[in-house]
Amino acid sequence: MSGVLPYVWAFTVGGGLCAVAQILIDRTRLTPARILVGYVVTGVFLGAIGVYKYIAEFAGAGASVPLTGFGYLISEGVRKAVDERGLLGALTGSLTAAAGGTTAALLFGLIAALCVRSKPKR
Repeated sequence: MSGVLPYVWAFTVGGGLCAVAQILIDRTRLTPARILVGYVVTGVFLGAIGVYKYIAEFAGAGASVPLTGFGYLISEGVRKAVDERGLLGALTGSLTAAAGGTTAALLFGLIAALCVRSKPKR
């Protein structure tokens, strides 16, 4: 049963983050774009103060896949780059940390666009 528990926590934390976003969409006048940016900024902030590391270790993909995980990735990339390159790392760290995932998303999007014929809405 212990092999299933990490999946339960990942589902619970990831689902909780998504549920909070849905409640914000339904109950406030915030646009989805502002909520998404808020999630990224929250991930950066929690990563910068060292809290999100423990959340990501506990919840795994439930914390690293949502946009808060992207913000955490950016903060960790900047932290490592500043340690290695100094102040210049503050400008390049986020790009280096997120390059692999961004490239994969663009490449898979291109492949999907080439394989599927789109139809205009009527």
